Amino acid sequence: MPDIFNYGSDQLTVSKSIAIASGKLKAVLSENAIAKIKASEKYVQQIVADNKTVYGVNTGFGILANTKISEEDASTLQHKILQSHSVGVGDNIPAEIAKMMLITKVHALAQGFSGAQLSTLERIIWHIENDVIPVVPEKGSVGASGDLAPLAHLFLPLIGLGEVFIPAPNRHGWARSKTNEILDKHQLKPIQLGPKEGLALINGTQFILSFAVKAVQRMHNCLEAADIIGAMSLEALTGTKAPFDERLHELRPFNGNKLVAQRLRLLLKDSEIMQSHMDCGRVQDPYSLRCMPQVHGASRNAWLHLKELTETELNAVTDNPIILSAEDTISGGNFHGQPLALPLDYACFAAAEIGNISDRRCYLLLEGKWGLPMLLMKNVGLNSGFMIPQYTTAALVTENKTLCFPSSADSIPTSLGQEDHVSMGSISGRKLNKVLDNLEYILAIELLSACQAIEFRRPLKSSELLEFAHDYVRGFVSFAEEDRIFAEDINKVAGLIKNFSFVEKVNEFAGNKKIKLNKGFEAFG
Repeated sequence: MPDIFNYGSDQLTVSKSIAIASGKLKAVLSENAIAKIKASEKYVQQIVADNKTVYGVNTGFGILANTKISEEDASTLQHKILQSHSVGVGDNIPAEIAKMMLITKVHALAQGFSGAQLSTLERIIWHIENDVIPVVPEKGSVGASGDLAPLAHLFLPLIGLGEVFIPAPNRHGWARSKTNEILDKHQLKPIQLGPKEGLALINGTQFILSFAVKAVQRMHNCLEAADIIGAMSLEALTGTKAPFDERLHELRPFNGNKLVAQRLRLLLKDSEIMQSHMDCGRVQDPYSLRCMPQVHGASRNAWLHLKELTETELNAVTDNPIILSAEDTISGGNFHGQPLALPLDYACFAAAEIGNISDRRCYLLLEGKWGLPMLLMKNVGLNSGFMIPQYTTAALVTENKTLCFPSSADSIPTSLGQEDHVSMGSISGRKLNKVLDNLEYILAIELLSACQAIEFRRPLKSSELLEFAHDYVRGFVSFAEEDRIFAEDINKVAGLIKNFSFVEKVNEFAGNKKIKLNKGFEAFG
């Protein structure tokens, strides 16, 4: 990864945007971008001076597009649009998502087709670099005409309004403050928006896009974890690796299927447990074991589709109108969220299915078959064992199913019918991340159960990769001899999945052993 990212010039990826947000990658405006920004600003000034009618520069917005605004009111109009469109409700989005919105908006504006002032972009970059992150309510966008309400809230601090998050004094979490108090502290004044700028700030898909970026990162982590955990469950259940044979998957060569089969082969390589039951006489395993390449693989394909489209959007200009020159402007629909709404909904189903099949493996581990004690504990009756954690996976799986109705299948006209088809992609993005919240817990419960079950196969060992995964978890949660408050165990293991450390540590160990777990498939990055 380069040391510097140039807004408006370089190609932004999911991993680079996350690196900028985390402070691992410095992002700047290059001389080339500055020149384009200044040229675009001059085009808008010329349009105003020539009294040429251009939507959003000297007209009202939406259904008011035919209402002409005087030159002296052009700047006031841009301030009013931030105020009038700040109608968001509900809980506030995480500060990291709001910060991602700032980053993606700067990159879009810096391409020089929006008429934004250089000083405005510099102020947004100041917010990013100083972790002064606007407070943005999560609900209110219909995902067309841009993410109007959340973007309006995002940029209220530019004009001295709204609230911001700042790092808490102990650097753990965020504190909340009035914008004017923070600006005073840093001896900064609210900026004066120029013609077209308010519209340029709120037109765009940065709310949808930022939730998509986060989902791409989180879903990839869950997919990686699901393969490892599924392999551990298969080992504990003395399942066979025959369904992962490369020759089988070349006959149905979906990329995701082939990758998962390859990963499972490597994860199970040289396992003593696997070798111990080669002649056991079992013909076929249940689908949740046997069909991991097909199910996990299909979700991998959905993830890759979302990643590719997200990275297209990361480098897109989603403003309206587009300013090509003082004489050439195009009023179009690049703000419409449909291109991301559909793959976000598709990914939502794909993530939910990973939880669905994980829950089935949890159930298999409890049945008391194939040499495992019922409920994964020897003294049941007095103890309930691992019975009740599977209740939680069942509840979470069903909750995810209720979240799978595609938001993009709906549209409600707005702006008195001028905006008569909308994407609802903002809901798709939030909903996918809720499904991922639940999925991380489901996978944690399967991992907890698989670690418990594998210990009943001792003294036999699994593969070196799976033994490492087991030992890593055991550094946080011990074997359960009797009942205890399993919620505490679940939260500890879920933390290892949510903070990516479980997957990162296994991948690091595999790398040290020269084992390529993701060969032949586009990795996260």
